[in-house]
Order: sequence, then C-alpha cells, then structure tokens
Amino acid sequence: MTSLTWGGRAVPDRARLLRLMQDYGVYAALAVLFLVAVGLDTSFVEMSNIRVQLFQVAPTLLVALGMALVIGTEGIDLSVGAVIALAASAVPLYAGYGLPGVLAVALLMGAASGAVGGAMVAFARVQPIVATLSLMIGVRGLAEIVNGASAKPVTDGALLDLGTSSVAGIPEMAWIAAGCALLTGLLVRRTTFGRQLVAIGDNRPAARLAGLPVRRVLVTVYVISGVLAALAGVLIVGHGAEADPSNQGLNMELSAITAVVVGGTPLSGGRVRVLGTVAGALFMQLISAVLTQHNVHTSYTQMVEAAIIALAVYASQERGSR
Repeated sequence: MTSLTWGGRAVPDRARLLRLMQDYGVYAALAVLFLVAVGLDTSFVEMSNIRVQLFQVAPTLLVALGMALVIGTEGIDLSVGAVIALAASAVPLYAGYGLPGVLAVALLMGAASGAVGGAMVAFARVQPIVATLSLMIGVRGLAEIVNGASAKPVTDGALLDLGTSSVAGIPEMAWIAAGCALLTGLLVRRTTFGRQLVAIGDNRPAARLAGLPVRRVLVTVYVISGVLAALAGVLIVGHGAEADPSNQGLNMELSAITAVVVGGTPLSGGRVRVLGTVAGALFMQLISAVLTQHNVHTSYTQMVEAAIIALAVYASQERGSR
C-alpha cells in the first residue's frame, strides 16, 4: 500500500496509523484530556480532587484487569458487576470475623462464580457472552437473597479504613489496584500461563493441537476475573460504608470492557495490554469527571463513552483485518 503525503512529506499508511492509534492513542488522549481538564479548571490538579478520582477509578481498574485477561482469550465476562454485588452482600454477614474473614469469604465467592463461568465456557463450550450473561442474572439474584431487599450499613473500622484511608496521600484502594496491575502485567509477560493465555486467544484450535491446557487456562482466567471483581466489591462497600447489592456493581462490566478496549486490547483476543487498560480506565474516569464537573447530564456522558467505544473497536477491527 502506498504511503499518504502531507505537505510534501510521506506519512505512514492507513494500516500503520491505525496500529499507532491502537498502541499509543490512549496515552496521547489521556495526556490531552488532562491538559484540557486543567485548562478548564485549575483546581482539577488539587490533591483533594485527584484523590477523589483515584477512589472512583480503583474498583473499575480492578475489574478491568480481570476483563483484559478474559478478552485476551477471546472471551467476555458479563458477570463481574453481579460478582461485585455478591461480594458486597457478604460483608455485613461476616464483618464480625474482621477484615481477613470478610476478604476470604468475598474472594472465595468471586472465585466460585468465576469457576462456574469458566467451566461453562471451557467444558460445556457455551459461548462466553451467553454463559456469563446467565451467570450475571443468577449471581445478582443470589446477592439480593443473601443481603435482603435493602441496603445495610457497615461499621467495621478496618474495612472502612481500607475504603477511605490513604498512604502517602494516595488512597489505599489505588495502591491495591496498582499492585494488582503490576502483578497482572508480570503474569501476562513473564509467565508460561500468560503466554498460553495469549496463544489460546490468538488461535484456540491450534493451541489445543499444540497440547496447551486450554480448559485449565480458560477456567483460571475466569476465576481471576471473579476474584478481582469480588475485591472491588469489598473496596466499594468500605468506601461507601454500606452494602447494597441491588445497585452496587451495576454496569461495571460495561465500564471494564470500555477501559480494556480503549486501552488497546482487541476483542478478537490474542493480546493483553495491561498498561493500556490502566490508561483506558483513567481516561474514561477523567472524561466522566470533566463532564460532571461542568454540569453535563449523565445521558450525554454515556453518549460520549459509547462513541469512544465504537472508535476503539473500529480501530481494533481494522487492524485485525490487515
């Protein structure tokens, strides 16, 4: 394909531009958006506001990290929002056992939910969107049964500290999310499991013929997604000081998928961009914050997010078709 010209100079062809946009576009967009936000309101860079943004983005990032692994296998996990609700429902019931007990129960619930979804995909060969959609409905119902119809307050000091306190001026929630991002990056890039995950997403039949443990990897990926979603649920409860499974985690699966796709991980699988997912989550949080700060109605915010998703998916598909 011939290169385009601009001002008498050759520029990369369309395919190369699309690749550059997918690989680095989210970082450039994040930087530009941050400058715009500061230009519109210099108070945006005040530490109090930055802390608010980090509190809000941390749970989304945790869920997005698990979603990135799932999408890397050419799957999808629509149950993560319901898993958040299920983990939230466990907090008031097991608060008497302290923070370790609450975390153990919640993470176990997330792992069990992920194992069910992963088994449906790996062994029953149900389409991921169908398997996790059914799981989303069932788990959300279970959460409401466990917790009851109304929100329940949470007063455990250690749990509330986890959701509201800071270390070196940065929320503990953000430190936890950053640590999970680092571990996820190492998992993808430095372990055999990570290479197997990418190979399965790139070409599952070939991976199976090559003797890779396809079923085990798929189940493990969904378990990780469930555990990270459950951890996000505990943090959300700690931050809000109440467990409300009817509302907590709603649409979180969409926010996570958006962060992953905007971050450059293709829905077709075969690649996981962990740092891009972090940037994607920050980018979407920044858009929401800027629009909210300037009194833009939520409906318009959702329309903007939808347009960004469409552009990111378009770029991913265009690249994959070449």
